[in-house]
Amino acid sequence: MPNPAARTALVDTIEALKPEFAEMSDAIWDHAELSFHEEKSVATQIAMLEKHGFRVSRGLADIDTAFVGESGQGLPVIAFLGEFDALAGLSQVAGVAEAKALTEGGTGHGCGHNLLGTGSLLAAVALARYLKENDLPGTVRYYGCPGEEGGSGKTFMARAGIFAGVDTALTWHPAPFNGVRSTNNLAVLEIYYRFKGVAAHASNGAHLGRSALDALELMNVGVNFLREHMPQDCRVHYAITDAGGKAANVVQARAEALYLVRAPQMPEALALAARIDKIAKGAAMMTETEVEIVFDRAATNLLPNIALETAIHDNMVALGPVPFDEADIAFAKDIQKTLTQEAISSSIRLYQIKGDVFANSRMDGSTGLHLGLRDFEGQSHFRAGSTDVGDVSWITPTAQCWAPAWAIGTAPHTWQVVAQGKSPAAHKAFAHAAKSLATTGLDLILDADLLARAKAEWREKTQGKPYQCPIPDHIGPKL
Repeated sequence: MPNPAARTALVDTIEALKPEFAEMSDAIWDHAELSFHEEKSVATQIAMLEKHGFRVSRGLADIDTAFVGESGQGLPVIAFLGEFDALAGLSQVAGVAEAKALTEGGTGHGCGHNLLGTGSLLAAVALARYLKENDLPGTVRYYGCPGEEGGSGKTFMARAGIFAGVDTALTWHPAPFNGVRSTNNLAVLEIYYRFKGVAAHASNGAHLGRSALDALELMNVGVNFLREHMPQDCRVHYAITDAGGKAANVVQARAEALYLVRAPQMPEALALAARIDKIAKGAAMMTETEVEIVFDRAATNLLPNIALETAIHDNMVALGPVPFDEADIAFAKDIQKTLTQEAISSSIRLYQIKGDVFANSRMDGSTGLHLGLRDFEGQSHFRAGSTDVGDVSWITPTAQCWAPAWAIGTAPHTWQVVAQGKSPAAHKAFAHAAKSLATTGLDLILDADLLARAKAEWREKTQGKPYQCPIPDHIGPKL
């Protein structure tokens, strides 16, 4: 943990820079660009990096919106991971506690990535400035990672070797709570199943047709039967992306579904996907159709690092709770009025807020915002979601924290997240995350033992196996 003077210097720097970074966060919220199309958001972040003396490399891994900013020199190399992509169909007016689209059918930052990228970049700038002012060795990198929302941007960057040479990687995510929660996120595969049949008149020539939609529906039924015979901690879900047309009197000659296959480890996900492939081929045989299986993208399961997570938690304890005021709490409670009590209780269970370091928040969510700090148990928990941060964690020791940018009960990918994305409370949350990450980054530079323990734990968990990208080389991102 940094000495008090170092901590004060980093915190003061972040507080001084917070207004201009809040403007950047709000600008990214305004742009709300989808995966791999974050041109304005990236330009905004690169301008900020260059303003603060970072050297920037653009267009990495054949992705126009992937970039790295670097400052300093020598070892260790501390990386901060940022995101900035939005979601389709979540346009929402900021600062109101009602569903109200800013642009009908438009995009919105429903996962808070405007805050995520801003907080990580702020941590990088503050740490780099401290190292320069104190003539300390060490390299600080900010990784601009596009396409997290269904795009696996970090996975493509990992495949291209962009994270090579990094000693540790740190990141965070907006949430309804404050603290560290060590999670074992699931590996995920995204696969399209495209059936091709023969069109025919559905009444007087049905015997001449071969229905691709029948094949797809039979496949879905088969997968539903498979659910009883797969490991309980695996997940399979799908969307019918093409039903073959709207005419009921035509035998559908095409049909398509996108499947997501999740498992605790990538080999398990691949094995489960192989069983689903057989079901798809069987459905094609039954209907005398053809099926094309198209691997789209993937993300590897996350390797938690308890040594790094403990260091972040210790810094969050030293920082104290996020300094919310009565206006922040009042707006959060207005947001909570749009939620059910079940949603609020579910949020508390999801993030497993069983204890509070500062005991400032009641565990029923009645404080509106999380006013304390989640106790850290020093062990990992199962989490059914997936993230491309997982691929980075197989290359270098990686850890993340969470900061309370949203009212307790707020679920990701909802209009409520977008509505809170430009609030003063959200700005305080990204600054708090930046302080937590920057002080941990300084720990890693000054404390060789901490860095060694993080690396030793990582080597034990990877068992010395090199990172293997789950996406084949011939598949590129959907730009």
